[in-house]
Amino acid sequence: MLRNVFPIFILVILGACSKDSGTTTTNPVANATVPDVYKKIYGASSITSDGTYITIKSNGLPDHKSSYYATTNALYDNFVGTTFGGYNFVKNPNTIAEKAYVFKIPADPKVSSNHTATPLGAIGVSLNGVPFFNQYAGPNQPLTGEVVSFDRYWGHPAPTGQYHYHVEPLYLTTVKMTKSSLLGFLLDGFPVYGPEENGVLVDNTKLDAYHGHIAITADYPNGIYHYHVTSTDPYINGSGFYGSPGTVSQ
Repeated sequence: MLRNVFPIFILVILGACSKDSGTTTTNPVANATVPDVYKKIYGASSITSDGTYITIKSNGLPDHKSSYYATTNALYDNFVGTTFGGYNFVKNPNTIAEKAYVFKIPADPKVSSNHTATPLGAIGVSLNGVPFFNQYAGPNQPLTGEVVSFDRYWGHPAPTGQYHYHVEPLYLTTVKMTKSSLLGFLLDGFPVYGPEENGVLVDNTKLDAYHGHIAITADYPNGIYHYHVTSTDPYINGSGFYGSPGTVSQ
């Protein structure tokens, strides 16, 4: 009897040790396929998925000319002219700095029952890896005094060097893509599109309180909720995220 039981006992113990050690098991979810639409974020250094979140890493540096690059940088732009809203450009004292953004956004975004307000700082990521900011220059402070500092492509850096877009990322809508193209994603996983849809300008009256609507797009033939950039406040996002936001760190 002991000869029969002992080998079985050994096998059970070895099996338990193997399971506890984690050396013989894999987590297939950790290698989940990244949907093709996220691969359009060409400014990312990496894009991965665990099946629950899409993780996007970016240095946040714009791939276009800016007056906020150092004069020694090949992308430095001695811009003189009018910027967003027709204002004469007035450069702010900040300079662009490289960051280490990690955006984690839901892989399967859904409408939230609690529409949380967007924070100051990054609220999403554009296709060139530059973050989107919300419609405020500070806590409940409108962008009125800041728009004059938007560069040729309507972005500028914060005092910490974070280059960002509060409004339409003009380089994407006029150089890299079109006015109706996908421009990026907010932290809740819902996409952001340009100021046109099917060749027609989208204004705030066609959007809900969160600055979006449900419609078919080239990337989502079955339709999806998505945001649109517009030329008037709130520009990208309105009264909070439509879905439950993920996280961003730098």
